[in-house]
Amino acid sequence: MVAAARSLVASGISPTVDDAAQAAGIARATAYRYFSGQRALLAAAHPETARTSLLPASPPDGAAERLDAVVVEFTRMIVETESQQRTMLRLSLEPTSGEGRDLPLRQGRAIAWISEALAPLKGKMTDQDIHRLVLAIRSAIGIESLVWLTDVGGLNREEAIASMRWTAAALLSQALARGLPASAPMPGVTIVPGTGAATAESSS
Repeated sequence: MVAAARSLVASGISPTVDDAAQAAGIARATAYRYFSGQRALLAAAHPETARTSLLPASPPDGAAERLDAVVVEFTRMIVETESQQRTMLRLSLEPTSGEGRDLPLRQGRAIAWISEALAPLKGKMTDQDIHRLVLAIRSAIGIESLVWLTDVGGLNREEAIASMRWTAAALLSQALARGLPASAPMPGVTIVPGTGAATAESSS
């Protein structure tokens, strides 16, 4: 049934449990024993679900080489499953109840993969700074970046992948050479205490 759901997503459809059950040739009642709703089904059908690491079997020692290996594998996977990734991105942007947190793009799966790549930085940077660097790198790679670089920037897939690899490497190099930027709010912007939310100050 998961394979049927993946096939439907790849064709641009956001299948319901009933759709996937019909495509898989199984009874509707049986399908609902495994998946309570559409989002649970789509989370299981996401191509990244089973991956625990993106490093090769014999990973390099250096952080830069490890990071590039992860970015290469991550972007390859994104391009190969682009239709599914775009569907999941669209669903992740829709307003949802608590069930929406089950969507893979909202679980930050890539954070663990990038963190593993940067493990050699422990002892050279604080855990907080490593985490901030991981977030910065994640913001520059993945389906979100691929969509912008190709749909808006006009790059082909190979150029987009090269851009994401370069950006990830540049962020790591900059962090090692000059550190991370100070966590200061922008001028005219106030952070609401206890919420992390930003509000613009009125000039009137």
